[in-house]
Amino acid sequence: MPGAIHAEGLVKTFGDVRALDGVDLDVPEGTVLGLLGPNGAGKTTTVRCLTTLLRPDSGSAVVAGIDVLRHPDAVRRSIGLSGQFAAVDEYLTGRENLQMVGQLYQMRSKAAKARADELLEQFDLADAADRPTKTYSGGMRRRLDLAAALVVSPPVMFMDEPTTGLDPRNRQLLWDVIKRLVSGGTTLLLTTQYLEEADHLAHDIAVVDHGRVIAQGTSDQLKARTGGERVEVVVHEREHIPTAAEVLRGFGKGDTTVEDHMRKLTVPVTGGAKLLAEVIRELDARGIEIDDIGLRRPTLDDVFLSLTGHVAEVKDEENGRTTDQTPHQGTDKEAAR
Repeated sequence: MPGAIHAEGLVKTFGDVRALDGVDLDVPEGTVLGLLGPNGAGKTTTVRCLTTLLRPDSGSAVVAGIDVLRHPDAVRRSIGLSGQFAAVDEYLTGRENLQMVGQLYQMRSKAAKARADELLEQFDLADAADRPTKTYSGGMRRRLDLAAALVVSPPVMFMDEPTTGLDPRNRQLLWDVIKRLVSGGTTLLLTTQYLEEADHLAHDIAVVDHGRVIAQGTSDQLKARTGGERVEVVVHEREHIPTAAEVLRGFGKGDTTVEDHMRKLTVPVTGGAKLLAEVIRELDARGIEIDDIGLRRPTLDDVFLSLTGHVAEVKDEENGRTTDQTPHQGTDKEAAR
């Protein structure tokens, strides 16, 4: 049975640029799907098609049990959307912004006011409720924008890179809000460039590149496809590199790489922290002094490069310009907007 969000074969082009090239997605009710990929991969275009802001050239989609192409108005009444940049009126107060959204959804004035008060408290904005939004910090605006998307308590939410540009404290606040939201039964599609964010929030992750879903699974499953964990050692003396390499080969599950100029050796492993302790004991027994040692897990760069074999291309999907960048560099806007 299809999930709360279901898409098959979504295709969208802008001129000669194929922004979506047959996207398939299925998000079970009450879960979070992290749509992971670099700028220009097609994440925002996917969200726009699923939320009726763009009409796909071909393919089908159902959101909250409603056909997106046949009944777009009904879909809009059943979803919430928080974009990359806070869409609030800076001349209205926080309270007025939320009340206005409620009234646009045809809530009675008293109900809209009560819901605004509830959300201001929930999002830690009550003390600033009657200040003009233009006086809010970036994190406060982002929280207000998310609150506005929840005025009607939608069963399905879409969040397009909701923590872009936020400091660690505000990012953690938003993560906490999102977790509470999902624990209450909301289904969420979250786009992000950050594996850490997907680790914290998503039940499942779909990796997107050039308008296609190229891999899907849990965070651990995707990381395992890059070779899993690896031990990195920096020896104190360069002459110890050959002996250290011999030690690591005894524990490794693949080739040991050596960066001679940095005195660093790296080997893929399995076994976690217990194995790391064994490596340290063996190095010490061999008299090898180390400056640093650690058990590293794959990053977004590792996952993306492993899956695609290349660095990300940031492409402006409306004019076809392309520049090469690593996956989480570049502008905050996605070219598919």
